[in-house]
Amino acid sequence: MRFHALAILSSVQLTTSLTLPHFQTIFSYPSPGASLYDSGYDIPSVHESAVQARRILHLENIGTLSTIFPSSSSRSDSTAFENRPSDVGGTPIGLMDYFGDCEPSTGNPTILAIDIATSFKNAAAGSNITLSLRWHPPDAHARKYSTANLPRYSLVGYLEDIKDQEVKEQGLVGCFTKYHPDARGWLPGNKIHESHWVRLVVQEVYWIGGFGDRAYIGWIPVEEWRNVTRGEVEECRLPGEQDTKFFLSHLWNR
Repeated sequence: MRFHALAILSSVQLTTSLTLPHFQTIFSYPSPGASLYDSGYDIPSVHESAVQARRILHLENIGTLSTIFPSSSSRSDSTAFENRPSDVGGTPIGLMDYFGDCEPSTGNPTILAIDIATSFKNAAAGSNITLSLRWHPPDAHARKYSTANLPRYSLVGYLEDIKDQEVKEQGLVGCFTKYHPDARGWLPGNKIHESHWVRLVVQEVYWIGGFGDRAYIGWIPVEEWRNVTRGEVEECRLPGEQDTKFFLSHLWNR
């Protein structure tokens, strides 16, 4: 009886291994354009992935800024004022923040930096900084997609102050407040907190398009990121968007 049960179990395991996709492909790094394990999915090219990433930047408006606390040896009066623990020096921290796609010719996100905020204090103290984003399908379609199988990525770079003349010429206030109407309360010159305009100058892009058997996972050269055209961004359609001109949303289905 025991032998019979083991035989059945072995048969089930063999059948399962032949019919289910190899789980290693979920986290693999396929070559763009390749089709793995006869899955029927064409892996997007690096450029196609860059276009998708730029559309996410255009449609989303909230991300996570990650910075590193300065070492204890560089503690300042402001650090003491906020009662920061002495053992967090060198520790990374990720915090939500607003951004806007207000300089589409460069792909550098526009950010309204609140001087007292942790992310900007860490950056001012010399920390590296990244902005992480992910795609949120429209509510009506959200349940159709596995969150783990939706695109997300991180922009690695540094903060650069935007001069007042540039702010005016590029209409950054109007652009940013279109993304974030509530941000009018803390624009530069407000009575609550000191703030100023910065851009995240993108130096590197790390992309996870979804599961590895149907999406590109890896670095996107910054030249590809910058060379995406406005027309490509407008034509691209992400999972859950109604009009799928550029890319088939079924690639991200469960």
